[in-house]
Amino acid sequence: MTKGKKAGKTSKEVLKPVDDRKVGKRKAAVKPDKGTAGKAKKAKKDPNKPKRPPSAFFVFLEDFRKTFKAENPNVKGVSAVGKAGGEKWKSLTKAEKAPYEAKAAKRKAEYEKLINAYNNKQASTADDVDEESDKSKSEINDEEDEASGQEGHPDEEDDDEDDEDDDDDEDDD
Repeated sequence: MTKGKKAGKTSKEVLKPVDDRKVGKRKAAVKPDKGTAGKAKKAKKDPNKPKRPPSAFFVFLEDFRKTFKAENPNVKGVSAVGKAGGEKWKSLTKAEKAPYEAKAAKRKAEYEKLINAYNNKQASTADDVDEESDKSKSEINDEEDEASGQEGHPDEEDDDEDDEDDDDDEDDD
């Protein structure tokens, strides 16, 4: 080992981190934990909701896949089919794209009818729920208790009596 000024320094001083602000470097963004409550919860998808219609390109791709698979049976990669389809789509003229755009427009019109019917159905069920939610939970529970003939919760009263007995036992000691 060398003897000199550096030999006396501890490893902490030698490996001291550089202050990023002085050097001008940016710090990496701190990623929040996955379990944090700050994230907005993603709404669950309704399986009854109609699927969005495909664009003209995807209508074209449906036909192109069939022809591409027939011409290239050894190509199994989805990305290869997609890339070839994209190149072919770019090379098509407006006249060649027209039938695919017409099919896409027809599917979009059908989708709009379905989604309007779906939204109307959702709105009608939401109205039913809103009527019930105008009352607080305690009011709803009170109505249920009256209907069943119960007042209060008898279990809670028994617990209070047990606590009093325990207090008496402690005083005797």
